Amino acid sequence: MRYRPFGKHGFDCSEIGFGAWAIGGAWGAQADAHSLAALHRALDLGCNFIDTAAGYGNGRSERLICQVLREREAALSTGTGQSAGKRRIFVATKTPPSAGAWPPTPYEKADDRYSEAYVRENIAERLRNLGTNRIDLLQLHTWTRAWNRNPTPFKLLRQLQQEGLIGLVGVSTPEHDQNCVIDLMRGGWVDSVQVIYNLFEQEPAAELLDVAQECGVGIIVRVPFDEGVLTGKFNKTTKFPPDDFRANYFAGDRLARAVHRAEEVRKDLANSGYSMAQGALKFVLEHPAVSTVIPGIRNVDQADVNCGVSDLPAMPPALLQRLRRHNWRRAFWYAGK
Repeated sequence: MRYRPFGKHGFDCSEIGFGAWAIGGAWGAQADAHSLAALHRALDLGCNFIDTAAGYGNGRSERLICQVLREREAALSTGTGQSAGKRRIFVATKTPPSAGAWPPTPYEKADDRYSEAYVRENIAERLRNLGTNRIDLLQLHTWTRAWNRNPTPFKLLRQLQQEGLIGLVGVSTPEHDQNCVIDLMRGGWVDSVQVIYNLFEQEPAAELLDVAQECGVGIIVRVPFDEGVLTGKFNKTTKFPPDDFRANYFAGDRLARAVHRAEEVRKDLANSGYSMAQGALKFVLEHPAVSTVIPGIRNVDQADVNCGVSDLPAMPPALLQRLRRHNWRRAFWYAGK
């Protein structure tokens, strides 16, 4: 496993982090035993960055992470833990806005959706679920540029940082206006940004990633596989259970359109030595602003495959250039064509 600076914040994080949404639910049936084994395996392989959220199974993901960290601590105290267990594990979680539109509309007020009473109560729950008295990184789970001129929620998070309840402050971008966080970075309001960046969604490379690098902001890349289609596992007839997030994400003709484009990616990766999943992760990691990428990991096999990508050779410049042609300006994916 290779490690990278997390912005300017004195922490070197694993290139491959652990995306913990699926182990909380919403991606179909998931056995806790598989989740716990996947977490342990990823940490044994050198992963030291875990990303979760309040909304991942209503705290289930956080509680599983807490269990694993306690098991590893107990093993070390008895001398039965592996040496990898001594590595500091950095856990990031997220507080969503209170009930309402997602992402917030231009007409809502920040103090209504992220009031001080609500944020403090939510963070207290995050602390309980994670079994800690300090959160390494607390991210607001979405945002709107309507609040950029007076970002009161971040003023509150800086206060909580001074109180010792949180370490770093971050934000997860709204899907259709990711650039709205650029002003937050330049204003010094955030220590990290979680962004969608993949072979289909390359817009962050236009400005956002460069600004992060200039400002010393850590970059966490989510959705590197575009919810799985860039692994090459799906075809036009793939079906998802009703309780699986992807049943909605790929509703209508979306799956067929995405599979068609993924097959074009496959052609470019032919004879490259990379599988579809490996190529998707390596493409993301080639940008120097990226601190870590957090593919979802549900079982031991996925932990092995995803963590192993860090040890593969760098992507040749010619292949990287060729893959840039897959930038897909699909705009409002959820609204149709």
